[in-house]
Amino acid sequence: MPTDANRQFLDFEKPIKDLIDEIANMRHRQEKTKLDLSDTIQKLEQGILDKRKEITENLSSWQRVQLSRHPDRPYTLKYIDKMTENFVELYGDRNVKDDKAMVGGFASLGGETVMIIGQQKGINTKTRQMRNFGMANPEGYRKALRLMRLAEKFNKPVITLIDTPGAYPGLEAEERGQGEAIARNIYEMVRLKVPVICVIIGEGASGGALGIGVGDKVFMMENTWYTVISPESCSSILWRSWDKKEVAAEQLRLTADRMLGFGLIDGIIPEPVGGAHWDYNEAANILKNYLIPVIQELKQQTPEQRVNNRIEKFCKMGFWEEA
Repeated sequence: MPTDANRQFLDFEKPIKDLIDEIANMRHRQEKTKLDLSDTIQKLEQGILDKRKEITENLSSWQRVQLSRHPDRPYTLKYIDKMTENFVELYGDRNVKDDKAMVGGFASLGGETVMIIGQQKGINTKTRQMRNFGMANPEGYRKALRLMRLAEKFNKPVITLIDTPGAYPGLEAEERGQGEAIARNIYEMVRLKVPVICVIIGEGASGGALGIGVGDKVFMMENTWYTVISPESCSSILWRSWDKKEVAAEQLRLTADRMLGFGLIDGIIPEPVGGAHWDYNEAANILKNYLIPVIQELKQQTPEQRVNNRIEKFCKMGFWEEA
């Protein structure tokens, strides 16, 4: 987790940065003058918590999108590290190669062995390139499906952590069957006999999210988004410019509260005050405490019940009128 000195701040988080800088100055002054400024520092620290809460209570849709992309935000491997034990990463799709943008393997979650799969973004320039910015190729989705089938073979629940700006749109990905790989995953995930829980932990964009997003329960973390297209791409299509991305974000109704209202997700998982990037341990514990009882609930159902409920759940999504 970044220290206060190494944190990166979004534009609307600047008031928090100002308070952190003020605390640093106070501590430097306290060391230099030997004055006791602990009461003032304590008040400023409480002010940071209050400001974090105030800012996240009044975010626009575009600001939620920005927060979901925060450079300090925890990614899939960070959640796996903080909330599971004995993680064994598995590699390759047994066809083309291993896709570094998709990670997964068996792990112990609260004493329960699970298969946990998710997109992984990089934490610096070098790893972002290696992870392809969390945009999986067809072999990434085929690898994910291989791991899900492995979990089904050993009767272990599947947890997917979704965080992608979309599936990789390159020519070579299309040549290797990107659309087919995602469609196959959707088809097969509906039919999996084991419990499947999907959680959007960051960006949930388009088919890239849906490729590992079909489950008995679908949750979104508080500061995430989920829609068919990114606000920037939507703006470029409708207005031939990215300048309308804020308007597009609002019109897409992509935030967790909107998705819950539409019936497209089953719940919203809260984050630490100010967002998951402020406290990795707390964010992971909150997620873990949501997942464990849901796994136990789904295990009470028969495989046939889970499959039928999943089919019914996704078939009734959406709004339409018959003329």
